[in-house]
Formats: sequence, C-alpha cells, structure tokens
Amino acid sequence: MKLLLLVVLMAIAEALVHVPLIRRKSLRRTLQEHGLLSEGLSYEHDLYSKYIPEDEEEEAAMEPLLNYMDNEYFGRISIGSPPQDFSVVFDTGSADLWVPSVSCSSAACSNHNKFNPRLSSTFQSTHETVSISYGTGSMMGVLVYDTVQVGSIVTRKQGLILSETESIFLYYSHFDGILGLGYPSLSVSGTMPVFDNMWSEGLIPDDIFSMYLSRGNGSMVVFGGIDDSLYIGHLHWVPVTHKRFWQISINSIALGDQVFACEDGCQAIVDTGTSVIAGHSKAIRGIQEAIGAKADVYGLYHVTCSDISSLPDVIITINGMKYPVPATAYISQFSGSCTSGFQVTSGPWILGDIFIREYFVAFDRSRNRVGFARAQKAIV
Repeated sequence: MKLLLLVVLMAIAEALVHVPLIRRKSLRRTLQEHGLLSEGLSYEHDLYSKYIPEDEEEEAAMEPLLNYMDNEYFGRISIGSPPQDFSVVFDTGSADLWVPSVSCSSAACSNHNKFNPRLSSTFQSTHETVSISYGTGSMMGVLVYDTVQVGSIVTRKQGLILSETESIFLYYSHFDGILGLGYPSLSVSGTMPVFDNMWSEGLIPDDIFSMYLSRGNGSMVVFGGIDDSLYIGHLHWVPVTHKRFWQISINSIALGDQVFACEDGCQAIVDTGTSVIAGHSKAIRGIQEAIGAKADVYGLYHVTCSDISSLPDVIITINGMKYPVPATAYISQFSGSCTSGFQVTSGPWILGDIFIREYFVAFDRSRNRVGFARAQKAIV
C-alpha cells in the first residue's frame, strides 16, 4: 500500500531503540470497513500518479521510526519556535514537507496534530497555494517558511506546506504529514527539500542518508551517514538513472526460475513511502496467478495462508546482483487472511517497503547512487 501507499497506505518514536511495534488493523482494512477502499485502492489504481506531479561539529543523525503494521513507518519532527511536534513519513518518492494547519477545514485534519503559525516566532508565510497528489490521497495548502528540527538537526527558513484541505483517505493515516526525500527537481512547491538544506547548511558530514525498515523494533533513517550495524555484508552500489526520483535500472524480475518482467531491463523507483512492490499490469497479473492469488471485490489479492511456505522467492536482479524476496515478505498475514503485496502501476516499477525490509538502502546524493545490503534482522 502506498503512502502511501501513502496514505495512504500508509503510515514518534520514543527512543533511539526499542520503538514499540503497533499491531492493529491495516489502513486498507480500515478503509474497507468504512466503504472507501473501492474508491481509491482498487487493483487497477495507478500508484504512479504520486510522482506526477550551529557551531558544533556536524555528525550523522539517527531518527527512529515507528512501525505501524508493516504498512506505515513514521518519525517525529518539530516545526516552529517554540517547536510543535508532528509525525511524518520519510518518503523517498516525493520531495516536499507538509503537515496539517489549524486552518484546515477537512475531516482528515480533525484527528491529527495541526500547526499553529501564531505560536511560532520564526514563521513566514508566502500566501502561495500548493497542491500535491499521491498514489492515494491528496492535499492542498499554503507554502510557508519556518524552523524545522529532525532528530538533532535544525534547519532554518525551511520551506514547507501547511495543508488547508486533505482527502478523506488521510483521515485514516496514523501520521500527520510527509517529509519528502527525493531530488529537488521533484519538489512541487519548488523549495529546497529538508535533506538538501541539511547538507547545504553544513549540518551533516556527508551528502547521504540511509533507511532501515524492520518488521519489529529498531526502524530508522540516518541523515548524513550509514550505520553498518543495520546490515549484513557489503553495500552494492547502483547508479541513479533519473535524478528526480531515486530511480535505478533492473535487469530482470523472476518468480523462482521463471522471469516475469524486465527481460531486457526496466526502470524502478526505490520508494520508502510505498508499502508494496508495484509493476506493469501484465507482469503483476502473471505473478498473482503464479502464486495462486485470487482477487476479492475490493481488488485485493489473497492466497491460502498454508501455501506460503511452498511459494517461491521473487528474485529481483539489479546491476547483476540477485535480491531474493521470500513469500513471507511479499505476503501479508492478518487475522487469518493472507494478502499479496503486488500491485499495478503504469510508470516505472516501485520497490517499496516489502523490498526495503529485506534490504537496507543507502541514498548517496554526492555520487548519485543507491546502495543495497541484506538488512540486519531486528528482534520482534
């Protein structure tokens, strides 16, 4: 699901370690119960729409993430002076920061933290309207500038959007807003993303950040460096092919020994804001059929839970290196129901959280490359 599934599908932490894992109903199931799933989360829904449009020595900063049902990962940031706290998804598939405003009139804002500009002495408004659409969900708000703190890092005059209207899907999200980590050219507001400001202001030692997503405790994003305790072996680097998204080339995608997609190579976006693996319709339908997944009335694909142990790995070959993704990763189990984690998109393939939970990812802006290594498994 995206962040989105952003929402969306998507989605702070209280400490740098031992962040509690919350186990409740997923966002998909909540939307289904409220009769909203069929409106925006059908099998044919196109995830690619989200892409269309001080004096101390600097050191890497670790931001712990809370894991909500393996569908949303979010952490705490602060905005304004004095600081007002928000939980945000750190999304490599977008490049803008937004949180709800006290001026938001939508029901989706009613159960989230809202920023009050009148309480911040460093607030500056532009009165410029900005709207953003994701794979599911959208928002519209006003571009402003204020102080933003992420972990121990404080950026001044950071551009961000205060939402004034939000789609109903965001009502069911467990985060307040989104902090985009894509390239500046992806920014809808045209402002410098938070990570770029960290680097330009000399607040981090290296122009790099990394992401570790766990099924249990310990998920985190590291700004300015790489924590080698979070992965096993060595990082394997892949060049970015499009400096807008964190987009790379894939050699092939196979299910066991059978290649289902990208026989001659294809493009993929590494997206921490999407919970699924998404690809082209023909290939995804072939994979669903091969694993015995059947669609329900909402377009969700289910498999028999007892079959999981016999299902083959999905093998994604990147830059000549094979990255197996087992059925225990691409099948979600909840209350006796087992759901496939593959979805259709018309744009480049999307390697979302299903993949990233298996492989620690480093995003290197200085050399425009992405590094992968087997993720260290945390204790659930």
